[in-house]
Amino acid sequence: MKLLDIKNLNLSFKMENGVFPALYDVSLSLNKGEIHALVGESGCGKTMTAMSIIKLLPKNAIITSGEIIYNDTDILKSSDKELRNIRGSKIALIPQDPMTSLNPLYTIGNQLLEIIEKDKSLTKEEMREKCIEVLELVKLPDPKNKLDIYPHELSGGMKQRVIIAMALASKAEIIIADEPTTALDVTIQAQIMKLLNEIKKEFNTSILLITHDLGLVGEYADEISVMYSGRIVENARKDEFFNNTLHPYSKALMGALPANTNDKILKTIDGQPPNLQEEIIGCRFSPRCEDCDITVCQELPCLKEKTPNHFVSCHKV
Repeated sequence: MKLLDIKNLNLSFKMENGVFPALYDVSLSLNKGEIHALVGESGCGKTMTAMSIIKLLPKNAIITSGEIIYNDTDILKSSDKELRNIRGSKIALIPQDPMTSLNPLYTIGNQLLEIIEKDKSLTKEEMREKCIEVLELVKLPDPKNKLDIYPHELSGGMKQRVIIAMALASKAEIIIADEPTTALDVTIQAQIMKLLNEIKKEFNTSILLITHDLGLVGEYADEISVMYSGRIVENARKDEFFNNTLHPYSKALMGALPANTNDKILKTIDGQPPNLQEEIIGCRFSPRCEDCDITVCQELPCLKEKTPNHFVSCHKV
């Protein structure tokens, strides 16, 4: 069942020298109780797509068209009051950097209470017990004593667990996890992803996972969308994606994985993504594509269904 549906989202940035498009006809859906991974290089538009869902965008960002449907409501047409009721309580965000995501002036308990206090039926003692309960759910050691300490007293992994606990306390249906393991060491990364997966299964929570790590995607995602230069270039269920990768960019990402090369030197993708402040004609990946045919790649390919539920944007597929 679709819980969130992004349809033909277009976003531009207003700069001193003009207005430049950043997202182009982005469409993806998030099913109830699943992890949908949005994959791509830094700067390709993953975070802007995620922030569009809760309309927390830079002041110079302009959504020019599209729909973001959540529970039969278009978020893009929601009032500020409606958005405040959605953010945090219905759709929660786990940002990239846990080190700077908690308020350094408030204890962990006070920051959790800000969310739990919305339930007016609870007494103060019950609220405190609820704080301990959600910290136990995210496996934070000694949760009772952690309520009275400040963020700087916690490690990066512990801070990330607190942020996840805040999402659980709000009973959010959707968690946007924006590179949730980037600032953490490898061991803690695995623990955080395992925790998110357990939350998905236990609470039937839907998770939009923003990442560039195909290793994480292969282990935890249910569905995958690959983004390049502001466009979705491939979308498929996980098994179909890894067994039948179609888009040249997706293939190049797969080829760069250590497990997929016998060479001592990892394969890379030659060239750079296009400059969004310059006019781009045709397929955005064509300057870096080994299969590019100049006679057809000067036209912009549309996202088409090549096999059941497997969509790709490429003239050569």
